[in-house]
Amino acid sequence: MLKHRGFPSRLPGTDYQFTIRRESKSGATKLVARERYADRRPADRRADAGFIKALWEQFGDQPFERGNLDAGRLSWLFGREVIPAEDPFDAESYDALLQIDVGVAQASFPEAIDGGYSA
Repeated sequence: MLKHRGFPSRLPGTDYQFTIRRESKSGATKLVARERYADRRPADRRADAGFIKALWEQFGDQPFERGNLDAGRLSWLFGREVIPAEDPFDAESYDALLQIDVGVAQASFPEAIDGGYSA
């Protein structure tokens, strides 16, 4: 499992986790697209925005390996702002390649994505 050096382990000042410490012996947790409802708590929305901002600052619009990124946090963005970057895609692999869908990410989290990018 690739450990993304320099990537924040959590949202500063909170317990919202962004990375995991070690590989699970039973394998990677499957990525699933979780439904985000309009009545989500503001803290949860800040965690999503902080995570997409960290992804943007670390990887930009380039594909990246899932590695030690937290499956729960990725699943809140998966299928919308974060999409598979390979076909076929293995949602249960630490080696799976993902990519930010910049247009969707900018629409969802304009404060997190650099406004200078144009799709």
